[in-house]
Amino acid sequence: MNIDLTDTTSSRINAALVQARRATGTPAIGMVLTLVIVTDEGNHYDALKAANEASKEHPSRILVVVRRPGRSPRDRAVARLDAEVRAGADAGSGEIVLLRLHGELAAHAHSVVLPLLLPDAPVVVWWPEDAPERPADDPLGSLAQRRISDAASAEDPIAVLGVRAEGYSPGDTDLAWTRITPWRSVLASALDQRHGTVESAVVEGEEYNPSAELLARWLGARLGVPVERVLTDGPGITAVRLSTPEGLICLTRPTGALGGLEMPGQPDRHVALQRRGTAELIAEELRRLDPDIAYAQAVRFDPTRPGRGGR
Repeated sequence: MNIDLTDTTSSRINAALVQARRATGTPAIGMVLTLVIVTDEGNHYDALKAANEASKEHPSRILVVVRRPGRSPRDRAVARLDAEVRAGADAGSGEIVLLRLHGELAAHAHSVVLPLLLPDAPVVVWWPEDAPERPADDPLGSLAQRRISDAASAEDPIAVLGVRAEGYSPGDTDLAWTRITPWRSVLASALDQRHGTVESAVVEGEEYNPSAELLARWLGARLGVPVERVLTDGPGITAVRLSTPEGLICLTRPTGALGGLEMPGQPDRHVALQRRGTAELIAEELRRLDPDIAYAQAVRFDPTRPGRGGR
């Protein structure tokens, strides 16, 4: 069910949500959180598609904030809110409200979003692109327990990681970090087995891949050894090599799909390291709403300090 509202208010949107729930027989109590997506007109479709897919695992009220401040002085002087309310089969396992904020209202999105949050439910804010330097200080970010950005969408992803480190607050995370969960899981499992002390590490991947950089920082922070970044053509991260007295521990993924793990004294084996879509990444982030201490340590790790290998 779709309800279009032009030049509307938050109270009218709430009334439309109640109307849609009654018409479709969808209870609001089944939703576990509010997901706020802050995006633009050109990117909202892909972001909403991913969030809608993730809502199958995490039934949510999805609020899509599209700012349209206008180009001319006349357009910027106008303050208007247009909305589209979706429920039932058109909204996956939750509710969707597409909010278009025109003119001066574009600078006050938090005042529109606040009355639409589910009561007594966690709030997650996601910026698919153009995240603020300090997400927790953003008016919308201050409403959330979890704030998701994506360094891979920036023009200089590696430099953005430095900005994320300076502006970090508990609850911040980045999809560049989420993308390396399978790599971290396999490496942690390998290091849990009996082996000698890791003496150094190499991370191979694309030059401007923030996930490769975060993986190198994570290894440097956790192992306290020199970590070298070796540049490859990708896709993404292609290999991690850990040097031990017994030999190399090698985790490779040359094709972006199936990976291989080699350990001294053990048979080689295949591991699942396929590149995941945005919907899977968002679904993973919504599984935990507490501060990610490992991400904080990795993003704050200084790659120039002594003990870190060359690039």
